Amino acid sequence: MPAKDLYHNVVKNALIKDGWRITHDPLRLKWGIKDMYVDLGAERILSAEKAGQKIAVEVKSFVGASDMNDLENALGQYLVYRSVIARTEPDRKLYLAITQSVFGELLSEPLGQIIRADYQVCLIVFDEKNEEIVQWEP
Repeated sequence: MPAKDLYHNVVKNALIKDGWRITHDPLRLKWGIKDMYVDLGAERILSAEKAGQKIAVEVKSFVGASDMNDLENALGQYLVYRSVIARTEPDRKLYLAITQSVFGELLSEPLGQIIRADYQVCLIVFDEKNEEIVQWEP
């Protein structure tokens, strides 16, 4: 099993604060002989309009030497997981969880905008200090 991301517990706590029940830590995916692990699986149980909603969340800290390398790796991982989830758990939506600073400095910039649009990347933007979700995209 892979190591947990730097912000794994921060995102987990933020999801719980936001009314999500963590169902998997990590969420195991299997396709053929390959095993993959998405950081978190969760289900919305509190609000009536979102009751039963299932998500998978891949947490990325973007603390490597190159933000472009981090983006390339995160996007590749996201797309692989999304393909497998679409076939194994089509009722579960995949999100990439990132800090506010990564969103502001990379994913809201022109390159980030075309990546998000072309690949339909769903984001959870979180405040790492307060352990809160500040934005869902889309």
